[in-house]
Amino acid sequence: MTETAPRARRSDATRAAILRAARERFAADGYERATIRAIAADARIDPSMVMRYYGSKEGLFAAAAEFDLRLPDLAAVPPDRLGETLVRHFLARWEGDETLAALLRAASTNPGAAERMRLLFADQLAAAVAGFGTDPATTARRAGLVASQTLGLAFTRYIVRLPPVVEMAPEDLVEWVAPTLQRYLTGRP
Repeated sequence: MTETAPRARRSDATRAAILRAARERFAADGYERATIRAIAADARIDPSMVMRYYGSKEGLFAAAAEFDLRLPDLAAVPPDRLGETLVRHFLARWEGDETLAALLRAASTNPGAAERMRLLFADQLAAAVAGFGTDPATTARRAGLVASQTLGLAFTRYIVRLPPVVEMAPEDLVEWVAPTLQRYLTGRP
């Protein structure tokens, strides 16, 4: 038992170091340019350890991209402020979590990352949107439209860095985008 416990702790610490390094490297370089060697160097381990724990670059990326959108409880939000609440939330998430940017970069060129993004938004966002709107049968469609706006905003602001969008203050973005999300969430402006 004494032999197993230190090994397990060392293994957990190694995995955590790899994931930390991978998140930083994917965010900085994107999926395509990030390498297993660079990630291993950042984690101060041999590249074979990365492969041992995660099998491939795609497996590592999928593990590094595991996170929760931490959507607010929309049931507690006044119905006329749903769009505003979600825009503010997503802006805060994109600005505060480099993993989302890495996932978005990778999703544009890698089918595995695109599937991860689809599942993330489909599962978490659809559940949050389900309680709103006049027709529950449109939940997936409305969640997809909310995702199209939030992902489009993120892509232009944080990945492509389109100057007019980058230069907008968060309050201006909320003012412009919130009414669209409001309509998607409730089926009315």
